[in-house]
Amino acid sequence: MMDSLYRENILEHYKQPHHWGELAEPDLEAEDNNPLCGDELKVQLKLGADGRIADVAFSGHGCAISQASASMASDEVIGMPVDDLIRLDRDFVLELLGIDISATRMKCALLSLKVLKSAGLGHAVAWESDTPPSAAELSREG
Repeated sequence: MMDSLYRENILEHYKQPHHWGELAEPDLEAEDNNPLCGDELKVQLKLGADGRIADVAFSGHGCAISQASASMASDEVIGMPVDDLIRLDRDFVLELLGIDISATRMKCALLSLKVLKSAGLGHAVAWESDTPPSAAELSREG
């Protein structure tokens, strides 16, 4: 039962994403993509004088999981100090989504986190090292 509520929430965020668009004068921005499924995401951050995130905007395209996680995460990071943003980990996104994410969808789910952290740090960050490789990646390496 709870699973279906989370799924509905994901679809709502996908259909009507929060903070969608672009900021006129962002202080920080980053964009990245998930090469496995072609999701693209750009995040822009506006900082307040106190170093906290005053506003956020994201744009791009992709699957429901990547877009919904960006929408949900954007709600959460407003008011957050950049220092806290860059320390967020995969559990932050997975708890927001609230459903089991398969290994093949993990990069879709974590794309928003990767781009948010890249924006906060001012340079691209790596995928979380403990993200298990997907079957597609494993077959390429084999």
